[in-house]
This record gives sequence, C-alpha cells and structure tokens, in this order.
Amino acid sequence: MQPSEQSLWELKPWWCQPWSIVLTGLTVTTASWVWLHRWWITTPAALVILVWWYLFLYLVPKQYKATQSDL
Repeated sequence: MQPSEQSLWELKPWWCQPWSIVLTGLTVTTASWVWLHRWWITTPAALVILVWWYLFLYLVPKQYKATQSDL
C-alpha cells in the first residue's frame, strides 16, 4: 500500500463499517423471524440483505481499491 493510499473503511463513519453492516443485517433478519414467524417475509428480507452485503462489503471496496491503484 502506498503512503497516500487510504483504506475505504478509514473514510467511513462507524455506522458504515463492515461490522455494523453485518450486525444490522443479522439483527433485521433475526427480528423478522422472531416477531413474525413468516418465512415468506423473512426470506425476501434476507435476500435483500445478502445483496446489500455483496454490494457494500465486496463490490464497493473492490472498486475503490481499483480506482486507487489507477491514480
């Protein structure tokens, strides 16, 4: 890593860190199941959260790193 290159996560606030993203997704999915006991509500919610995780925990950091190496 070059001295001027920053990690994406160093630029983000606490509520946008990987641990908070994962914890929020797990909490929402668990709460949906515990309160509603409806798989047809919990499953789509879990799928949306999985897409959210893929975007913000995999694709965004990968793209950020690619743009940093281009500079």
